[in-house]
Amino acid sequence: MSNQNKGYVYFEYLNFKDADLFTVVCLPKKEGKFPTVIMRNPYVDADEFIDKKQICANKLAEFQPWIEGGYAVVFQHCRGRGKSSGDCIPYINEREDGLFLQEWVRHQDFYNGEIYLYGGSYTAAIHYVTAPFADDIKGAVLRVKDTERYNCNYRNGFFKIGLHGGWYVKMYKRKTMPTKNYTPESFNMLPLSDFSKTVLGESVADFNAILAHPNHNDDFWNTRYGGGETRGILNHANIPILLTTGFYDCFEGGIFDMWNALDEETKSKSALVVHPFDHGCCGELEPVNFENGDMNKEFPNHAVKWIDYVRGKGDPPFTLGKTTYYKLFGDNWCCDGFYTANTCQKFVLGTTSVTYKYDPQNPAVFKGGLSANFGGNEWQDEPNLRDDIITVYTPEFESDTYIKGKIKIKLKVKSDCEDTCFYVRTSLCKKEGYYGLRDDINQISNFRENYVSGEEIAMDFTFDEHAFVIKKGEKIRIDISSSAFPLYVRHTNNKGLFSEQSTTKIAKNTVILDKSYIEIPVEE
Repeated sequence: MSNQNKGYVYFEYLNFKDADLFTVVCLPKKEGKFPTVIMRNPYVDADEFIDKKQICANKLAEFQPWIEGGYAVVFQHCRGRGKSSGDCIPYINEREDGLFLQEWVRHQDFYNGEIYLYGGSYTAAIHYVTAPFADDIKGAVLRVKDTERYNCNYRNGFFKIGLHGGWYVKMYKRKTMPTKNYTPESFNMLPLSDFSKTVLGESVADFNAILAHPNHNDDFWNTRYGGGETRGILNHANIPILLTTGFYDCFEGGIFDMWNALDEETKSKSALVVHPFDHGCCGELEPVNFENGDMNKEFPNHAVKWIDYVRGKGDPPFTLGKTTYYKLFGDNWCCDGFYTANTCQKFVLGTTSVTYKYDPQNPAVFKGGLSANFGGNEWQDEPNLRDDIITVYTPEFESDTYIKGKIKIKLKVKSDCEDTCFYVRTSLCKKEGYYGLRDDINQISNFRENYVSGEEIAMDFTFDEHAFVIKKGEKIRIDISSSAFPLYVRHTNNKGLFSEQSTTKIAKNTVILDKSYIEIPVEE
């Protein structure tokens, strides 16, 4: 153990299931027992080649707010990452490894009987899999990740290349298989069920199973490969939990669903915070860097303050049982129950029908993952760049209008194929450009299993929660297409399981604009 100016730090290798898990322990510079914050992280590849003592010094400096607050911090490199040995296979070993670390903490001299969980994105997910939480886990700060594994992989049955696809490839056996035969175009291979064998050089059971189960209601999503360990595990957690996300975080919709599903007792002692940026909670690379939108600056040291509140050492940094969120282009933070506005403005999308050819071999490209994929927000391309992207607009708004909740679109469509898909993206037309808002994708077979080509059918698109102000004279742009590369796997225009399709064909798709409309929830 080394004695630093502001605390003690040491490391250990914890041997478990044929792996040595590198673990750093940071303690306050005083004798005693301490409430312990557990963090586990796979994103530590740079540490693999750094001296262990230097890693300890870096962590001691990083965790100073916790240490000065009287907390012990236990930080572990996940299996197969950084200085931990073994194979990194996303999610598969995290429950056992996490429970093992919690039990190890309970046998340490510094442990005072209280454990707190801290993490974001995957580093939050690895805490979810250790639920139901033991009695000594008293609270948590869990950022930018929901508990529903389906949301990582799919939206309405469309595999998310821009979220889980490329991420899984990079994560899988990071040490023992550092080089893969991969580009985003790899997800265009047919059949896609050959992906793991071709790209990773071996058949990967959990990834193959994911590709075989695009339906949210499949029993697969209750299994370990499908993340069944975490489904709904916070609903009755009955501990104070601080959840955070961003309006352009790739898990934003799922986090709102998770928050809304909490039982009354858990929600009453918890809080949800939504900043205006993306998965990284930083506005520097966003189209608009809202001046007071950085929650780390507006609510400094909020994670430590949250755990202090849980321990009865102060007021909570956010209002309990409520959502604290940033109103984009209203430029202020709000706090309420964040219910979708009751008043709705409805706009028909046009007066005619528009037909275009969708060729899966030449998918349309869109910028920014918005709230469903990595990539946050970007200024959108100019309209009418391709024949297979139909662009329409709402009228200009006559006054500043506050939009709050879920925008919805109903399309009346038809196709000459037994199945095809439609993609919808909305943007806010500003003087500076087209500011992306939300997107959604769906296929005909989700609405009519035995669709007959040429029939008119209504399709519903529901966007994730948002809160923003449309200024007087601005309008919303709606882009309609049938593909969105590199965000979603292309639809082949064939009916049946997408990952087993071996051919594509061109579809002639029609949008009947005078029977289609957008519904915008307006807060008065």
